[in-house]
Amino acid sequence: MDVLVVTFLPASRAAREATKTIPIVVVTSVDPVATGLVDSLAHPGGNITGLTTLAKDLSGKRLELFKETVPAISRVGVLWDSNAEAPAISLKEYEAAARALNIPLQSLAVRGPNPDLDGAFQAAAQGRANALIMISSPVLSRYAKRIPDLAIKNRLPSTYERSQYVETGGLMSYAANDADQYRRAAVYVDKILKGAKPAELPVEQTTKFEFVINLKTAKQIGLTIPPNVLARADRVIR
Repeated sequence: MDVLVVTFLPASRAAREATKTIPIVVVTSVDPVATGLVDSLAHPGGNITGLTTLAKDLSGKRLELFKETVPAISRVGVLWDSNAEAPAISLKEYEAAARALNIPLQSLAVRGPNPDLDGAFQAAAQGRANALIMISSPVLSRYAKRIPDLAIKNRLPSTYERSQYVETGGLMSYAANDADQYRRAAVYVDKILKGAKPAELPVEQTTKFEFVINLKTAKQIGLTIPPNVLARADRVIR
């Protein structure tokens, strides 16, 4: 094996523990410095480099867009896997952003490998959450259709950290484009195969993000998207 390409934090950690010699290219939404994957963005050190979207900076933007899209939001349920490290980090980032925006959050923690999604949505209803944010994780990624379906069934506007959930019925997402991310990762792989050392390749911070709205879902839950918000969408699913 010449190069490893990994995404979620658990896989990145496992790869890091498994080898100190095989180059590893990570595509991550968490801070690779804070989580100990690299020494710094400019000088990664070791055998790991790659790309990060630094989700901390996105949490506030995602909540702002959500509030603009659904002005009636009064309490947001946050669906997350409490067994995983990265979602716990993301939850704290959302909480900080929500305090600044004066938007109450409700934690809807589930546990893998068989998360009680029905129970989470029941808790959201009991807590009077009228909107939903889902934090991405390996466990919840297996439910990319069911989670948006449950949100529609409960008439909850929902926003996501990856556009695939909007394509399967979620209302909206604000995230890095997955295809672009992997094209950039391929550039790193190419450089490494040509002799570059991961320790000397700076970790790239993604600066291009895509705002996606599903108008079909908006109609299903009886929501009208403000025209000024719709005009800013990079992609609209009809």
